[in-house]
Amino acid sequence: MTPMQKKINILNKKAKFQYEISDKYTAGIVLTGTEIKSIRSSKASIAESFCEFNDRGELFVINMTVEEYKYGTYYNHRPKAERKLLLNKKELKKLKKEMDVKGNAIIPLKLFLNDRGLAKLIIGLGKGKKLYDKRETIKDRDNKRNLDRIKKDFR
Repeated sequence: MTPMQKKINILNKKAKFQYEISDKYTAGIVLTGTEIKSIRSSKASIAESFCEFNDRGELFVINMTVEEYKYGTYYNHRPKAERKLLLNKKELKKLKKEMDVKGNAIIPLKLFLNDRGLAKLIIGLGKGKKLYDKRETIKDRDNKRNLDRIKKDFR
């Protein structure tokens, strides 16, 4: 990584709260020139996005927002276009099989640039949490925060 290249980490903070993540995969994304330039300047969001298979068995990320490139002309991209994800055939078959189970979803967790400058997306296979599970998560988080506060005061 060159010194000028900064680390890009775009997270989906709600995903771990709303879903129980069982498996994680790292997938490449098919992007156009202006899309990768916008991602390199941190102008993307995966907060409300999800993944879906099309009828040919290809995996697409839907509702991922990549803002239009500031210096793009008429070659600019659509901000909410569907973008194809690149995985091995074996991984795709496994995900397709898991998606047939009711309640499972494929959620983008993190968008980042690898050391070669390529955009990668970490996706997770998740099952939606019930309301009482979410309350449990909130309670655990509050307890941890209080414990850390007490430890800090104790020192």
